[in-house]
Amino acid sequence: MDTTNAISALAALAQEHRLAAFRMLAEAGETGMAAGDVARKIGIPHNTMSSHLATLSNAGLIKATRDGRSMIYRIVPEVMRSLLGFLTDDCCHGRPELCGLTPATKNGCC
Repeated sequence: MDTTNAISALAALAQEHRLAAFRMLAEAGETGMAAGDVARKIGIPHNTMSSHLATLSNAGLIKATRDGRSMIYRIVPEVMRSLLGFLTDDCCHGRPELCGLTPATKNGCC
């Protein structure tokens, strides 16, 4: 991941409702969730949630597929792994184990 994409992903996550939505979608896993369900669980209007989901999608963190009249959102695990790798590449001067990471877990999230 390059710096521009990392900044975009971090900016997308740097908002309370978007972070909550991302975490909820991460928990849902491959099944994903309908946008309306995410909005209801977070407690915000559907149109506001759609805007937040669009921001996460534009950053590449989530993707949507149509299921009838609903849009089902899922995280994109490889983008999250790439972001985490970007953040930890230079961790503790090249010693990721000092950050609690091992070479096997460093890019093994999700």
